[in-house]
Amino acid sequence: MINKLIEKIKKTHAPIVVGLDPMLNYVPEYIQKKAFAEYGETLEGAAEAIWQFNKAIVDATYDLIPAVKPQVAMYEQFGLEGMKAFKKTVDYCHEKDLVVIGDVKRGDIGSTSEAYAVGHLGKVQVGNNSFSGFDEDFATVNPYLGSDGIKPFIKVCKEENKGLFILVKTSNPSSGEFQDRMIDGRPLYEWVGERVSEWGKEHMGDSYSYIGAVVGATYPEQGKVLRKVMPKTFILVPGYGAQGGRGKDLVHFFNEDGLGAIINSSRGIIAAYKQEAYSGFGAENFADASRQAVLDMVADIDGALTAAK
Repeated sequence: MINKLIEKIKKTHAPIVVGLDPMLNYVPEYIQKKAFAEYGETLEGAAEAIWQFNKAIVDATYDLIPAVKPQVAMYEQFGLEGMKAFKKTVDYCHEKDLVVIGDVKRGDIGSTSEAYAVGHLGKVQVGNNSFSGFDEDFATVNPYLGSDGIKPFIKVCKEENKGLFILVKTSNPSSGEFQDRMIDGRPLYEWVGERVSEWGKEHMGDSYSYIGAVVGATYPEQGKVLRKVMPKTFILVPGYGAQGGRGKDLVHFFNEDGLGAIINSSRGIIAAYKQEAYSGFGAENFADASRQAVLDMVADIDGALTAAK
């Protein structure tokens, strides 16, 4: 699957991923009203509004981008109905030939970790039949339980030709409380990055590993170091736009081949119509605003990479 992701990045010239992380207040009122008229002000109504919102954004952007990243918590908050919307979103994105990164941040040990891996990336056996659960192409994983939490995921990834993005240095302000702690003269995130690189050697694509890393755009200096620590690791970079990251901060996440990183923007794209820069589109044309935000993001990153050459 890493080979497909790279092929699509080359085809679109857009090393970006759209985070489908919808809050109900991102959804224009007219979509909410229509969903509530059909299902009431219920969890089912909320899930329907989220689904219709996602579908419109995917329809407006799928030809520009290689991948999407739905954040499962935004769907889980609506219970079973929300998870149905999550699955519908994953399936629809696959219909549009998009690579789907399930932002699930799972991490446990033994059979529990294996069950998470099977549910999101693999197939579950039911009698004589096997079924895919959520069927994402990649999943985000928390490594802080150690190898016990990661190896079951790698096993399933090998079986299904899928991949992971393992949390190494996250974009949130308090990430340094633990991730920056010095251990034997090096910050913890470097030790984790080194281990991610080792795990990656077990599952290689043509030029990059199926085992990627998550490193926040808000920490460019750490990104420089981790790029060297993980030369064959694809880096998923959250924190663009709404969290402060810009194209000029991101060039060090890429290798000399112009690959090696994929930059995520969530509310900066899906809620673009709420921003002053795109307010002229209005709520009725929210998806068009999202498309323009994608185009602007691609131009920003491309300009930064060109200037850095």
